[in-house]
Amino acid sequence: MVSAGMVCSTRPPSGSSSPSSSSTALHRASISRPMPSSGFNQPSSRSSMSSEPFRARRQRVLNRLGDGVLVLPTAPVRLRNGDVPHAFRPGSDFHYLTGFDEPEAVLVATRSSAREHHAILFLRPREPDREIWDGPRLGPRRAVKQLGFDEAYPMASLYERLEGILGKTKRLFYTLGADGLMDRSLERVFERLAVADYRGNPSAHPVIEDPGPRVATERLVKDRDGIKALDRAAVLSAAGHRRAMAFARPGIMEYELQAEVEATFRRLGSRRNGYESIVASGKNACVLHYVANDRKMRRGELVLLDAGAELDMYTADITRTFPVSGTFSEPQAEIYRIVLRAQKAALRAVSPGRLWNAPHQAAIRATIDGLRALGLLKGQRKRLIAKEAHRRWFMHGTSHWLGMDVHDAGGYIEPDGKPRRLRAGMVLTVEPGLYFSPRDRSVPERYRGIGVRIEDDVLVTRSGRRVLTEAVPKELSEVERLCQGQEA
Repeated sequence: MVSAGMVCSTRPPSGSSSPSSSSTALHRASISRPMPSSGFNQPSSRSSMSSEPFRARRQRVLNRLGDGVLVLPTAPVRLRNGDVPHAFRPGSDFHYLTGFDEPEAVLVATRSSAREHHAILFLRPREPDREIWDGPRLGPRRAVKQLGFDEAYPMASLYERLEGILGKTKRLFYTLGADGLMDRSLERVFERLAVADYRGNPSAHPVIEDPGPRVATERLVKDRDGIKALDRAAVLSAAGHRRAMAFARPGIMEYELQAEVEATFRRLGSRRNGYESIVASGKNACVLHYVANDRKMRRGELVLLDAGAELDMYTADITRTFPVSGTFSEPQAEIYRIVLRAQKAALRAVSPGRLWNAPHQAAIRATIDGLRALGLLKGQRKRLIAKEAHRRWFMHGTSHWLGMDVHDAGGYIEPDGKPRRLRAGMVLTVEPGLYFSPRDRSVPERYRGIGVRIEDDVLVTRSGRRVLTEAVPKELSEVERLCQGQEA
């Protein structure tokens, strides 16, 4: 999925203002149709990984942060419409450090040494009456035993206990502005701490630092468990794309093809997509983030499918473009071959020590060469690159980080202002494309309305690269065979 630009509602301490009306609605039970307290529970409240990887991740992040207290809430629950909540997904940073899936939870952690830390999880208590409606909760006691936390307490005690914890520290690692209710509640904690120690002329609050950039730096290089999860997500996603190629035919709606892809994801164990599926047939393929998926697919057209399954909170991100009728027309094949050559050139540019944008530069060179060969661009390659002549038809970057988020955490620029260099363990997409608007009079009519993108997920290894999504065919003849019902 091309990138356009290359936390939790918590209970305030007693005496503070009440939550917003939407937050209140989430805690209100109706006699006729009880409202889930925070969105319906997922089938499990913890990752399939053991607790040890999460403890190791917490230690590495805390070592980056240094002395102080980390306070990290999960994502908030949000209402979709009326009293219906969006399906809950934990915040990625929170889950990366906890492995905990339930809503209304906060991690509080401090480092005791370079090898030891103390982690406390605040979460919803067990409530049998509530669990009849929403499903089982883990509860504090089992959180310690099953998730490896040092302590766990009900959410209602968060701010009272934070007073004792923050009263002993001069640094707080917390992201201001992500959760207004929690920001205001922490302000009241700071006020009470200052009043209690007024004779000491204390600071109004500890030094507050955003932990996000350091968590992102840690997430950028995947650990062994993260790579395993990405491998599994890639396998599921590849199966969905192969199914789509075999299923596509003239006369079906784009959303029917979407249903086949996502049903494959679900059957193989993915509970949700990593992002909204793009099923763009005909001229819709020229809209980069087209998600309406409501057009009837016609004979002789291409369909661009950009879809990825999420598994264990990690997502794949695959794009393939293939013929609805099973065979590329000659103009379609000409454009497709340019994009495929560009993608292969970009893949060869992925290796440790190279700049992260080296794949993009390689893709541009190959794309311009292909457009020159078709007569769509004229002039010397070097001059065309300097003029960015490709951007009329290839207007996005070639790569973005991939992991727990489809456009994953981690900066692209080093502190010295230079592009980041690739390291073993990083995962990025490689996805060049060409898009010729149906209204583009600068190209021959036979190319108008053609949009092609080819995207794979790539792990940087010590010796080079490994394409995680190579199970989905992309050679022109292999794509046609699969679309015609033959095994590629």
